[in-house]
Amino acid sequence: MLWFFLFILWFYLLFVVISDIFMSHDLSGWGKAAWVIFVIVLPLFGVLAYLIFRGDSMHERAARRAASQDREFRDYVRSVSGSPAPGTASPSDELTRLAELRDRGAISDAEFDRMKAKVLA
Repeated sequence: MLWFFLFILWFYLLFVVISDIFMSHDLSGWGKAAWVIFVIVLPLFGVLAYLIFRGDSMHERAARRAASQDREFRDYVRSVSGSPAPGTASPSDELTRLAELRDRGAISDAEFDRMKAKVLA
């Protein structure tokens, strides 16, 4: 049972390293090819060498990919739902702000109507 677990663990580690090699934007094509050949020809030493030389930044690359995917997903959901992006006011918030400015006398009724038409357009 222990050997079976170690065998599965080895393949998992091998796939993680190979996927990190291909998803790494800081490696050139030749660098990726060299790492893949090294990992395939000498699997034990190749994976260990990769973990020694590039393992410290594997989690940073994975975190950047996850953050990018999360940002893209949130932008997609926001575009489909029609809600405004963070930091921008919705039309109702903008109209409320314009009404407050008109009530305080900061803008005239004509300016209010013009800006209201722009917000509702």
